[in-house]
Amino acid sequence: MATTREPTRAKGRDALAAGAARASGERARRTRTPLLAPSQIVSTLPPAEEALLVRPDGPLASAPLASPPHHRPGSAVRDSTADDAGDGGDAGEADETARHTGKHRPHPEPRPTAPSASAFARSGTRVDPTPRPTRRPGAASRAAKRATKRTRRTLQAVPDLGVAALTVPTPPTVPALETSIRPGFEDLLVAAVAALRTVASATGIAPEEVEAQVAGTLAFLRRRLTGDFTIDEFGFDEDFTLGVYLPLLRPLYRSWFRVEVRGIENIPAAGGGLVVANHSGTVAMDSLMTQVAVHDEHPAHRHLRMLGADLVFSTPVVGQLARKSGTTLATNPDAERLLGEGQLVGVWPEGFKGVGKPFSERYKLQRFGRGGFVSAAIRAGVPIIPCSIVGAEEIYPIIGNMRTLARLLGAPYAPVTPTWPLLGPLGLIPLPSKWIIEFGVPVQTDSLRAGAADDPMLVFDLTDQIRETIQQTLYSLLMQRRSVFF
Repeated sequence: MATTREPTRAKGRDALAAGAARASGERARRTRTPLLAPSQIVSTLPPAEEALLVRPDGPLASAPLASPPHHRPGSAVRDSTADDAGDGGDAGEADETARHTGKHRPHPEPRPTAPSASAFARSGTRVDPTPRPTRRPGAASRAAKRATKRTRRTLQAVPDLGVAALTVPTPPTVPALETSIRPGFEDLLVAAVAALRTVASATGIAPEEVEAQVAGTLAFLRRRLTGDFTIDEFGFDEDFTLGVYLPLLRPLYRSWFRVEVRGIENIPAAGGGLVVANHSGTVAMDSLMTQVAVHDEHPAHRHLRMLGADLVFSTPVVGQLARKSGTTLATNPDAERLLGEGQLVGVWPEGFKGVGKPFSERYKLQRFGRGGFVSAAIRAGVPIIPCSIVGAEEIYPIIGNMRTLARLLGAPYAPVTPTWPLLGPLGLIPLPSKWIIEFGVPVQTDSLRAGAADDPMLVFDLTDQIRETIQQTLYSLLMQRRSVFF
């Protein structure tokens, strides 16, 4: 039996020795296999990920990697790539063979270290911390820990690695590309003008008019920013009137009411003059449209300095706009001063009685007051131009008056129209009636005798003459009008 067991033990020892020799040879072969040169590593990353490996001031290889850690004598120096889960099986077999044979595993040759960071930066290959699949239980977690340690050592080897190291450098062609793509102020202005020209062509407006309006708006903004504008003693801001006030009224004047102007030649090209007109429309839109007509239709583009009631200047916002647009308080001293300075003054003697009269009394002139405007014109020696306005009566037809509410609000009247207050805010939109504004033949006052302004009978007769002229002109225009809205 001893003889039989001895050959069996000898065969077992031979088998273990052969297995150990094969494991040692495989291990030695792996340690002798050189790693690929950096030039042989093929980049498989997209350019965007390759750029992440480059710092703004140079590649990651600008700082050397940390030296390998020291090992105890007799311990094996293991390569970082050999620590993956794929080598776990061979190392376990060698340790098992050494335990059975009673021999220690020889000290292997040192392996070459991993390629430097510069090689990875040049080739575009990134260190992948994800471990490869393993066949041994628990090897995946150990491989993940080893990969984490390797990544930590690599990050520690690079000084000041932070957000700057992950910043993608700007390619040389990007600044030129951004300059060509990013629009400047001139490009935006050209595009805006082109869009406005297209809209104007679709709506029937001349493109040249749109360009002139854009140029005027830009010039107005420049003057307001630099303070290059003046305001007279009455608060009239000509720059604001030309740049903001009149442009806001022109769409109503041209497209909504389609105002037709007649007798504009009766307004003097220079010097003072007093325009006297009928008043109507619930809201004083007729005075605003007359102001636009005088400026836009007259060859000299004169400004009409209107006289307003106290309620106009006590109303918030409205009072400031009226003052800036040239309106002043309806008093004889102010009117005489404006006329004496050669200004064109407009007055609506009916006042709130004409604006707030019911629709059943449309185009019937109310009393013209005491004739103060006539005496002011006589003292200044300027002509009086009668003005008749047709179409304003129909924009807000008054069918009722809430007198109690008017007294509570301190207003002269509280109108009820077919659209207000039934339709709420929509009731504030005026009806698009067709307007006609006619300026009559001027009545000269410079030939009157001295002191005529203090003669009440003369002033009354002249006032009644102006009123009758306007009334007869209204009847004539109503006969010529085809319809209210056309």
